Amino acid sequence: MSAKSDDWGELMAAAQAGHGGAYRRLLGELRGWLERFYGRRLPPAMVDDAVQDTLIAIHEKRHTYDSARPFRPWLAAIARYKWIDRLRAMARTSSEELSDDIAVGDHESAVTSAVLLKQLLSRLKPAQAEAIRLVKIEGCSVEEASARTGQSGSLIKVNIHRGLARLAVMIQKQTDAE
Repeated sequence: MSAKSDDWGELMAAAQAGHGGAYRRLLGELRGWLERFYGRRLPPAMVDDAVQDTLIAIHEKRHTYDSARPFRPWLAAIARYKWIDRLRAMARTSSEELSDDIAVGDHESAVTSAVLLKQLLSRLKPAQAEAIRLVKIEGCSVEEASARTGQSGSLIKVNIHRGLARLAVMIQKQTDAE
């Protein structure tokens, strides 16, 4: 038996006596152990949910822990039962292989649009292009764009307005030329 499992038993006993700090510390340390435990036994997408379920079970069953007995076997039993629950759930979940004849959409227009947009933005002043990219393309707020660029909020708005106006002129000239 490791010193860590003895520490966990002492922390659980303290938690049962009402010591909240000991309980928070115990759950934090158990989280790491459970992540390793399930990481070796479950698909990565299921690990976090299994850890959460186990921590909830430990919380709900904490009154059943006998401080005169070793903590680690008590913990391992709960973790094992939750692992078995996950395996049963995996068996109930059907998964089908995807056939090779599933249609995949053509991304040509999206790629072309992205390339053209990049070219257009490169013809703007860098501050205007950055403001438009952050607010209009990435969806940042004016305040977030201001914080990221160092420009004031009003300057961000001005750069967006002027940049969009300049883009409209460029596009109009190109349309007229065609």
